[in-house]
Amino acid sequence: MFSYLRKRFSRHLRERSRRRARLVSKDGRCNIEFGNVEQSRFVFLIDIWTTILDLRWRYKMTIFISAFLGSWFLFGLLWYVVAYIHKDLPEFNPSINHTPCVENINGLTSAFLFSLETQVTIGYGFRCVTEQCATAIFLLIFQSILGVIINSFMCGAILAKISRSKNRAKTITFSKNAVISKRGGKLCLLIRVANLRKSLLIGSHIYGKLLKTTITPEGETIILDQVNIEFIVDAGNENLFFISPLTIYHIIDKNSPFFHMAAETILQQDFELVVFLDGTVEATSATCQVRTSYIPEEVLWGYRFAPIVSKTKEGKYRVDFQNFSKTVAVETPHCAFCLHNEREAKAKEKKGFDNPGFVLSEVNETSDTKM
Repeated sequence: MFSYLRKRFSRHLRERSRRRARLVSKDGRCNIEFGNVEQSRFVFLIDIWTTILDLRWRYKMTIFISAFLGSWFLFGLLWYVVAYIHKDLPEFNPSINHTPCVENINGLTSAFLFSLETQVTIGYGFRCVTEQCATAIFLLIFQSILGVIINSFMCGAILAKISRSKNRAKTITFSKNAVISKRGGKLCLLIRVANLRKSLLIGSHIYGKLLKTTITPEGETIILDQVNIEFIVDAGNENLFFISPLTIYHIIDKNSPFFHMAAETILQQDFELVVFLDGTVEATSATCQVRTSYIPEEVLWGYRFAPIVSKTKEGKYRVDFQNFSKTVAVETPHCAFCLHNEREAKAKEKKGFDNPGFVLSEVNETSDTKM
């Protein structure tokens, strides 16, 4: 009993480790790590806009808050220094006729409040710059310009983060498994994809990449070698009318990398099928890409997808997403090579067979009629 549980547990660990060894997760995230990068991290600061957009929300909000609080406090110190140099603070006991650079600055706290009012253009009217100090006028202009730049950059980054097409990609879903069965008399690999929103993706295009380890004739081992996989949709491969779930399929012919696989050997293969869907968001005109992947354990041989679209009594079309990833077992050849040979045999039967032992002999006709 203990040995049985140990074998089952070890097999579960092997399957679990194999499932984790994938480049693209089911939700489209890439599982890759860059090591020993020689370039300095300062190169990411050159493209600061993309760096800010790629940050997670907690880091972005930290930078957002720190940028405003830091600028307010920094200029508050500068306003305090101006008041200190000009001897406007109460500790210098200014005379009644003394005109300060900034009125009603009594310390660091009031200087911070004036900096805040200046940069966000609140303007309470209690504190204001006078015309007696050119340094204060220059500092006011500089803070106003820099405040507009900070406000535009940070608010633009927040807006761009919210409206990124990556969020639109989350409303595009693929079936949990891919299936292999006959379609139109051919053996095909089928995947179902659905748009969860009523708004369309303009100019949608679907394609795939098969990732596997190959060895070249020269003996070079290529890890994650990419092979193009062409997917076909009955409605056309370009500019899909993506209003209802679509079933895309790849024909397993002699040019397909799945041609030499069989139902008994597909689980022994080491590959990852990555499927891409590119399109333009109708609302924002921004391009987006949706991707997912399938490993051998997620490819079901001899199944097809259950029907998902029906028509109601009111004349509306209803999509039942409960059956979106549901599969039904069907009769399917156990390999594409067998189906190909079967089709060739049937074609030869229709044409007939040549008998190599048949010899055509000519007979001379003689006339036995006598006149």
